[in-house]
Amino acid sequence: MREMRLVLASASAVRAQLLVNAGLTITVAPARIDEDAIRATLQAEAATPRDIADALAEYKARKISAHDPEALVIGCDQVLDFNGTVLSKPLSPDDAIRQLSALAGQQHQLFSAVVLYQGGQPVWRHIGAATLTMRPLSPTYITDYIARNWESIRHAVGCYKLEEEGVRLLSAIEGDYFTVLGLPLFPLLDYLCLRGVIST
Repeated sequence: MREMRLVLASASAVRAQLLVNAGLTITVAPARIDEDAIRATLQAEAATPRDIADALAEYKARKISAHDPEALVIGCDQVLDFNGTVLSKPLSPDDAIRQLSALAGQQHQLFSAVVLYQGGQPVWRHIGAATLTMRPLSPTYITDYIARNWESIRHAVGCYKLEEEGVRLLSAIEGDYFTVLGLPLFPLLDYLCLRGVIST
């Protein structure tokens, strides 16, 4: 098996933990990019939510790979598509309340992209998609939920985490659990196995 360093170009503790739990040895090196500016530019160019997720993941992987060309760099991003509108992470508790009030009782899609770079070049990519249905939620529950969970969900697209109380907001999921968490883990592991980076 070929020895290769894996670098995760993401600050997400959940993504890092998923990789560590899968038995991978990784280095975490978050890529500092202006996600809001990139997203705004892409939206102005009528990019789809799927393409926005892919582009943001690539920006992250490319930036870290430029400084560490020998490593296999993993860039990730997730975008929420609600009826054609991209929802970003909530800016404040009031913003979170507005987002959840709109999502309640409705369906939305999550696109989770992962792009691998090596030597400053893309070598593999995958975009996972999941459709989620939210339960009808009362205004009181939404307000109380945000108050209880704000510190945890302030960096979460859609204002929820499946591994926490946020699972109560949902009534159905069509798609992969890991895609909802922000990292399409099965396709990534398949590629690493085929490449000989990890053993099976």
